[in-house]
Amino acid sequence: MEKISTNKGLLDRFLNAIEKAGNKLPDPAVLFLGLMLLTWLFSTLLAPIDFGEFDPRTGEKLFIQNLLTGERLADFLSRMISIFINFPPLGVVLLAMLGVGVAEYSGYINAGLKYLLSFTPQALLTPILILVAIVSHTAADAGYVLVIPLGGIIFYAAGRHPLAGIAATFAGVSGGFSANFIPSAIDPLLQSFTQSAAQIIDPSITLNPLNNIIFTGISSIVVIGVGWYLTDKIIEPRLNRTNPVDKDLSDIPKMEDLKPIEKRAFKIASSVMLLGLIGLFFWASPVDSSLRSENGEITSFAAPLMRSIVPLIFLIFWIPGIIFGFISTSYKSSTDVIASMSKSMGSMAHYIVMAFFCALFIDAFAQSNIGAMTALKGAAFLQSLQLPSQVTVVGIIFLSAFVNLLVGSASAKWALISPVFVPMLMQLGISPDLTQAAYRIGDSVSNIITPLLPYFPLVVIFCQKYVKKTGIGTLVSIMLPYSIYLLVIWTAFLLIYWSLGIPLGLQSTYEYPAM
Repeated sequence: MEKISTNKGLLDRFLNAIEKAGNKLPDPAVLFLGLMLLTWLFSTLLAPIDFGEFDPRTGEKLFIQNLLTGERLADFLSRMISIFINFPPLGVVLLAMLGVGVAEYSGYINAGLKYLLSFTPQALLTPILILVAIVSHTAADAGYVLVIPLGGIIFYAAGRHPLAGIAATFAGVSGGFSANFIPSAIDPLLQSFTQSAAQIIDPSITLNPLNNIIFTGISSIVVIGVGWYLTDKIIEPRLNRTNPVDKDLSDIPKMEDLKPIEKRAFKIASSVMLLGLIGLFFWASPVDSSLRSENGEITSFAAPLMRSIVPLIFLIFWIPGIIFGFISTSYKSSTDVIASMSKSMGSMAHYIVMAFFCALFIDAFAQSNIGAMTALKGAAFLQSLQLPSQVTVVGIIFLSAFVNLLVGSASAKWALISPVFVPMLMQLGISPDLTQAAYRIGDSVSNIITPLLPYFPLVVIFCQKYVKKTGIGTLVSIMLPYSIYLLVIWTAFLLIYWSLGIPLGLQSTYEYPAM
């Protein structure tokens, strides 16, 4: 017992130090502004240097772009509005929150949680939440704006620390981004870059879009197990000791028993939602459905259905929320509905400010080529070491995790470094399927500790709903154990999986040429 208490004390001191240091950073909006200015400065200092790297996407020599020239500054000013308005997470968050806000303030979500908690054993609450978070990957980024805040509400309603619920779902949505047993749009997207890179060595090679689906499916069990243990045994106990929930939580729905009229309203509203989902299924089922892409695919980014996920989420929550509100009498008129939506947007005010500066920084960082140069230099260094195959695969995972701290988009990173990694490992006898699986691990595990993730500030906002003092350092200290455990355990799992020869996915191989 004394040893366990000592270990907890050491862990608390370590994570508390990270939290304290991180919270001394300025407000995230100011932080992003400072990072943008630093990017401008370093782009000016590094622009004259010839690093000798070629951009695999264009075949041309890659240079750091000086962002402080008159031409670049004029371009920046002329694009500032479009940079902000077209910032991908902004529209996703605001539209989804409009629908979720109606469902929340009408009491519909609250009623659903009461039903969920009535038949879900307390002991299984954490793994079920992480499972739902993993499945949410199928709906692109919807998990960030839907599942993560629900994790906090569900834990709070169950008498547990809400930040632990947010942490568990954040770990499932983002830390386990590449763990899913359901195909999603990210599968064919990554495969397309992997295949193009592999054709540098073998122009005739073709890869199945689901070449990692078995591995990512079984990886779901790994992510759930790691997240379950950490949440219940390490994260939540520490939060109870160091970050107690604020007493003033008047905005959080209370969880009294449902009244008869609320039960009736919930059943009717949920029936309407179910009918809508069934109608959507039959609309999307035919091969020539207008919700599919021109070649009949439904999971590709070209399919209208995939581009409509967030508007559909809005409708799925907005319509039942309104129905529940009027039947349960929590809404008396349409004015109440609009008031709910306005209140929901009011809670997003801080995020909108952060999104403005975050969008400007991410655009500047991409325009400067600093992230691209870092990725290529890291890949070149890894190649120069000429390590054994297993060590090289581990190196790719760790390098991908590091680059992920600087370049957030999974597809953008893979488009950049796959032409280096995939041919390099093919020449070592490692298949493109295995290289892609290794990359997907590294791309996932560091999402949850980088403030440069576009949704990271949003998760901070969700946490502040329960613990107002929450800052960047708080969230990083909460998520760091997940990141470290997932990196080590998931990497070891891939090596064991590889040694057992279990297929990675459809028509996948471990060796090149295939044997």
